[in-house]
Formats: sequence, structure tokens, C-alpha cells
Amino acid sequence: MADTLSSDTITAQTLRFERDLAAPIETVWDYLIDPELRARWLMGGPTDPHAGGKLGFTFNHDALSDEAVPAPERYAGNQGKAWSETITQIDPPRLLVFTWNDGDAGEVTIELVEAGSGRTRLTLTHAGLRGPGDAKNFGGGWGAHLAVLQKRLAGEPVANFWALHAESEARAAAAVGLD
Repeated sequence: MADTLSSDTITAQTLRFERDLAAPIETVWDYLIDPELRARWLMGGPTDPHAGGKLGFTFNHDALSDEAVPAPERYAGNQGKAWSETITQIDPPRLLVFTWNDGDAGEVTIELVEAGSGRTRLTLTHAGLRGPGDAKNFGGGWGAHLAVLQKRLAGEPVANFWALHAESEARAAAAVGLD
């Protein structure tokens, strides 16, 4: 992968991921806001992009791998589950902040900065976690989803989302002493 920056800070209360992405800021913004593009790396769903608006998510992780890869048993029942979160701040194309689990599992902040030569620096912070279990769970998820985003924007294949997820979850678990 040609991306030069991949930095993670994981604690029991806060996750922080930095990624250098091979796309201009407007393209990365589209991958955050456009439901069809967001579905290619995270989850799609209806979006009302303004403060107080909703950011929809539909669990369809089977579509994140380019190859046919079955979901691990513990995630298989989530297929098709849909919900929405509240956008608390938005400043296109630089800032998107939204709740997670209606704020019970914290708040996610995604900041975008132009990094030169048509690249973008993405910083994702998920603050307000409820402890090591959340850090492992969300750390695994965000780490894997951001890896897919990096690959999609670089035009690279994503063979197996669930392998990326297992690697990210293991790193997050080790960071908070759950390994």
C-alpha cells in the first residue's frame, strides 16, 4: 500500500486513528457522506448531512470483501441491521462528528486535512468509550474499516474484510491489556 501514515492510539476510553489517503479531500468527504460510497468501506444508510441530522448505517459487511468471505458467527446475525446516529457537528469537507449508540458508546469525530499532491490526512477519534471491551470492539472495527477505505481510495482490492478485522481487533485488545 502506498499510504505513508497509519497511526493508532488506543486506550480504554479513546481511540485515535490517523490515515494518509490517496485521494483529494472532496473525494474522501464523499466517502463519508454519500451512502453508496460509505457502504463500500463502512456502512451505508440514509443521510441528512447537517447538525442535528441523521447518519444512517446498515450492517452489510458481507459486501466489504471483494471475495466471498463468510462473516464470523458472532457477527452473522447483524447482517441487515439498520440504525442511525445524530450528526452533532459538520463542516464540509473538513469535519464530521456524530454520536455512537445515541451517545451511550461515545462520539466519533472525523477530521480531514489536505495533505498535498491530491492526498488527505484523516483523523478519526472515538471518545467516550465505556472501557477495555469497547476499545477492543470499536478499535477492531474502526481499524478494519479504515484499512478498507485506504484500499478503496488507492484502487487496491480488499480480499477479506474479516481478516483485516481480526488483525485490528487483536491490536486493540493488546493495547488495552485484553490479549
